Amino acid sequence: MSSLKLQIKELIIDALELEDIKPENIVDSEPLFGEGLGLDSIDALELGVALKKKFGVKFSSENADNKKHFASVDALAAYIEKEGGSPA
Repeated sequence: MSSLKLQIKELIIDALELEDIKPENIVDSEPLFGEGLGLDSIDALELGVALKKKFGVKFSSENADNKKHFASVDALAAYIEKEGGSPA
């Protein structure tokens, strides 16, 4: 597991207070919303804020690609790497 993906998983767990889930329980390619991890739109907002604080990446509510970026841990890692985000 890459360091970035592990950091994202830990951030998801901490930011959303998912006490019963461990990083190794989150599959990199599994959907974060719906049938995958089961997150909802409120979780997306909280996660977006946490990602901005930790990695300095921004998400715009008008960006149609947000759904694609939040699809999975793999997708978030790719977006953060593309945007040059680094842990704060």
